[in-house]
Amino acid sequence: MTRSNRLQRALPAGVLAVVTATDVLSGPGQVLLGLVVMAPLLAATTLGRRATVGYAVLALLLAALLGVYDQQYTASTLIPQLVRLLAVVLGGVLAVGACTLRLRREAQLARLSAQAATTEAALRTAEALQVNLLGSPPRVAGLESAVRYLPASRHTQVGGDWYDAFPLPDGGTMLVIGDVAGHDAPAAASMAQTRAMLQAIAQRSTGSPAEVLRDLDEVLAGLELHTLVTVVVARIDPPSTDAADGTRLLRWSNAGHPPPVLARADGGVTLLAQAPESLLGIVPGARRTDHALRLCPGDTLLFYTDGLVERRDAPLDDGLAWLVDEVTRTGRDPLDRLCDDLLGELGGRVDDDVALLAVRLPRAESAGLQPGVR
Repeated sequence: MTRSNRLQRALPAGVLAVVTATDVLSGPGQVLLGLVVMAPLLAATTLGRRATVGYAVLALLLAALLGVYDQQYTASTLIPQLVRLLAVVLGGVLAVGACTLRLRREAQLARLSAQAATTEAALRTAEALQVNLLGSPPRVAGLESAVRYLPASRHTQVGGDWYDAFPLPDGGTMLVIGDVAGHDAPAAASMAQTRAMLQAIAQRSTGSPAEVLRDLDEVLAGLELHTLVTVVVARIDPPSTDAADGTRLLRWSNAGHPPPVLARADGGVTLLAQAPESLLGIVPGARRTDHALRLCPGDTLLFYTDGLVERRDAPLDDGLAWLVDEVTRTGRDPLDRLCDDLLGELGGRVDDDVALLAVRLPRAESAGLQPGVR
């Protein structure tokens, strides 16, 4: 107990002592006994309910005894004395009531603080577990990249969002962003399974992104993994000796996921939006379509999950328009800064998990990879 706490606990008793001494020293002619009501009122601000009740009773007893000393029980002074005693009683009742309310508020505040601490710890644990499930930041030679993961503020469990990037046997690069429905352990387990199966299929397949998605959908159905998955699979072909300008072919296929964003080196920004195709897990063997374009040195691709653009009180088109505006403003910044700025605009609190994968085809004077995750 600190010195300040000891003084606070002793203050009501000190008030009683000072009032009593002052009344006695002033003589019977000075009636100060009503001031004893300050003791339980002071106790109500710092002490417990039992101590406050004790000071209220003690104040009433002292007021009654000081009334005898001050000769307040004569015919002419009895009524004023009874009024004073009633005031002390009412003061004691008010003090006990105030003490009870204070203790309830303190208990409620303690519960809320404990809940907040528990929620914060659970969020940090979920984020750490999610990042561990995702593994180390993707490292693909010949491309700059950055990744981020931000858990939903209203969820304290792992989710199904993931990103991935890995080299292919022919020298190409596979880029993936996906989201398994749910925010629980089964969703995280399904995400890990789906991610691993997609990697295995892509490594063994010589087909396009659409064929990889079609094969993955059939495998999920064959294993009876009853889950819904949105995913974009993109492939950047290896450098070609025919492309003297350093361009590389990008092909992608989208299974019900928000469209990637392409930020050209010259400042133009485009949503890679095509006719929507069904999620994985609905109709195995559903038609999947490849789309293609050429990437120029300095071009940036941004893959993301829906938590970045979905808002409770706004349509999805508003979120996509916001994203295009933000990438137009920051699309040529270093990739780590681009990702951090996007998440910073969300204020650190989102209704759904956010996973980001940003990839840039280096300019001729640039080389190497700059991976990062937070």
